[in-house]
Amino acid sequence: MSKRRRKGRAVSGWLALDKPEGVTSTRALAEVKRLFDAAKAGHAGTLDPIASGILPIALGDATKTVPFVMDARKVYRFSVRWGTETTTDDAEGAPSAHSDRRPTAAEITAMLGRFTGEIMQAPPAFSAIKIEGERAYDLARGGEPVTTEPRPVCVYRLALVAQPDDDTAVFEAECGKGTYVRALARDLGRALGTCGHVSALRRLAVGPFDEATAVGLSALREIAASEGPAGCDRLLFPIDIALGDIAAVTVGNQAAMRIARGQPVLIRGTQIPPPGPAYAISEGRTIAIGEVAAGEFRPKRVFGQGR
Repeated sequence: MSKRRRKGRAVSGWLALDKPEGVTSTRALAEVKRLFDAAKAGHAGTLDPIASGILPIALGDATKTVPFVMDARKVYRFSVRWGTETTTDDAEGAPSAHSDRRPTAAEITAMLGRFTGEIMQAPPAFSAIKIEGERAYDLARGGEPVTTEPRPVCVYRLALVAQPDDDTAVFEAECGKGTYVRALARDLGRALGTCGHVSALRRLAVGPFDEATAVGLSALREIAASEGPAGCDRLLFPIDIALGDIAAVTVGNQAAMRIARGQPVLIRGTQIPPPGPAYAISEGRTIAIGEVAAGEFRPKRVFGQGR
């Protein structure tokens, strides 16, 4: 008779991982899950292998709040190499177009306004979007021609921060959900009458997570080796760090028990939040995500071991 597979610890919370270059987001997630010995884990927003920086990882009940972090603003610093466009719009792809033109700092700065605000952007051929049910990158890797349709994205801020040489420009961008920095580099190069691709990329922040709050894989490995998986728990942020943009509703023990059963509860007191998304707290613990409607809190996702 085979033994039942061990599921791991019931640990919940958010980790701000500083992913190193050369590691896929899937591999980084798997290692974090192993180091925490967590039963459940997920990440909020893939980083390409050549990119480094903030990869928010949710453990346990925090995975139920992943969509809130996915929707958050992201900040990137990236380098664009002028003169060559590639099949992937970054340094991993094969050259696909060339230009001898090199834009000046003044030309670049004058062009940035065209790429700020709500813009239309065609995702790279090598991206995770679906075309007739297939991932674009799977079609591209199979040698099929891939044409992605432009879609609206929001770039809140785009600035030229350095120009180390004529071939290279360094930018910082603050973007909304679905924005591809590789596509920004490609389109900016074309608009400037040249070619361009991302040669280096680092994600500086995702919503509430930034470099000041992040931990690297090497540090995490050291803690797990010396203190065991539970020693890593002190690096976790509470579940509600992902919920900063929605209302909080504090409830008592009786209401908390009803919410745990998926039942709505009346909101008492004078500070009733306006109708819309909200989360419930009881005794300092986040217990559910739901909505406020008609003077009551209606749970949609209940947490088993909130933090």
